[in-house]
Amino acid sequence: MKLRRRQFLHLAAGAAAMSVGSRFARAQAYPSRPVRMIVPFGPGGPTDAAARLLAQKLSEQFGKQFYVENVPGASANIGTGQAARAAPDGHTILVTVNNYVINPSLFKTIPYDPSKDFEPVSLAVTFASALTVHPSVSATTVSDLVALIRANPGKYNFASPGLGTPSHLLGEQFRVSLGLDLLHVPFNGSGPAMASVVGGHTPISFGAVASAEPQVKDGRLRALAILSRRRSRGLPDVPTMAEAGYPEVEGDGWVGVLVPARTPKEIIAPIHREIARIVGLPDTTERLAALGLDPVGTTPQEFATLIKAESEKWAKVIQAANIKAQ
Repeated sequence: MKLRRRQFLHLAAGAAAMSVGSRFARAQAYPSRPVRMIVPFGPGGPTDAAARLLAQKLSEQFGKQFYVENVPGASANIGTGQAARAAPDGHTILVTVNNYVINPSLFKTIPYDPSKDFEPVSLAVTFASALTVHPSVSATTVSDLVALIRANPGKYNFASPGLGTPSHLLGEQFRVSLGLDLLHVPFNGSGPAMASVVGGHTPISFGAVASAEPQVKDGRLRALAILSRRRSRGLPDVPTMAEAGYPEVEGDGWVGVLVPARTPKEIIAPIHREIARIVGLPDTTERLAALGLDPVGTTPQEFATLIKAESEKWAKVIQAANIKAQ
């Protein structure tokens, strides 16, 4: 009986050692081939730019090619769904933005479950948005604008890059939380939306600081507030919404990295470690700043906490504003 127990313990110890050795070998062998980084949007824009910067640095560090594959369509649902169905071996990575947590509340059905189909790796960067108005609008502060909209119900509208985009939801958060009669005008992308505001056709915008900054500095737009917890480096004299007296209107844009569910932790760990290192490099920080992006590089656990909080936050806005995807 004692012999059998000794044999069992010996076999169990051997199996455990083999398991640890197998996981170590798997981590050491990663990546064994080129790594696809899916961006669920077309080329250009902050997500694509951040992904290509990460891909270049990851390729240099790991000695294997990390390459960006743009899979646009359906407000990022197509590319995200494709990433969700990929093998969980670290050779497919999703680089995405707030749409990841917005879409489950916006669409009746989507091809992924954000709580089950992915493992967070890192929140790589964030970017701030600004509340801007055309110079023809008399308001010079947020309070002025609120008073103006209330005095002219239904007269004013705001532009966004499209239904359900982070810019749209920031505008709806502003409208709903303050009980304003403000109309939403969706466009097909940030470029057309910005052009409409600069042209004075759609007088209000909740857009990325990187896009608004040159227009503000040239006098073609007036920035009233930054929709972030801290001021923007690009527009340092513009107060935050909290400083303007409206702390309930706030939200950062972000670019995060995820992998398919069941990807081994020993593969996630080096990807996270390298992303955190890369975004902290001086040359990377400089290039990100030129794009209006702030380096973060959170842990997987911190990113998971953010995903949960953001999902709940934007679900409330979508429900309160009664937004439905077409």
